[in-house]
Amino acid sequence: MKIICIGRNYKNHIEELNSKTPDQPVFFLKPESAVLRNNVFFIPDFSNDVQYEIELVIRICRLGKHIQPQFAHRYFDAIGIGMDITARDLQLKCKKEGLPWEISKTFDGSAVLSDFKPVSEFDNINQIKFELTKNDKTVQKGNSLDMIYNFAEIISYVSQFMTLKIGDLIFTGTPEGVGKMNSGDVYRAYLQGREMINFKVK
Repeated sequence: MKIICIGRNYKNHIEELNSKTPDQPVFFLKPESAVLRNNVFFIPDFSNDVQYEIELVIRICRLGKHIQPQFAHRYFDAIGIGMDITARDLQLKCKKEGLPWEISKTFDGSAVLSDFKPVSEFDNINQIKFELTKNDKTVQKGNSLDMIYNFAEIISYVSQFMTLKIGDLIFTGTPEGVGKMNSGDVYRAYLQGREMINFKVK
């Protein structure tokens, strides 16, 4: 299983990080070992600024390469929600030094995942609402309508470079509102108003 993550896919998030809007989707990978296996996330001792990023996640259901956008809907069968946990201080340091920044994205527990709902349960996949609360306070709200690159465009672009396989997951980018995680925090994520993620930080 590959975990493919799309960066800079919401305009307001790009602005809050003082980044530039990309001319094409930006993506990186997380290893399978990054998946959080229980409902407790332990802040790693190598970072002083671990941040949450809530995202819609699509699940690939067919083997595909060089997929055209008009056929991309055939290649995913379910949608969930996930959190791309980022060691922001490490990421900024790597960027400043012109180095790859996988070290800030790939550590154990850095990919929180919900269960998945079949695509057929969504009235319109281009208008999916999702939300993250921190200690019962909303910190991020998003809608797939606001993505710079939609699901089909993402699948088509990524499949130009690597074969997509059954079970691969694609995190599709985070909206504005990312922030620091602290010991004692409780996070809940909602997909179309339904709670999908609930975990604690230690």
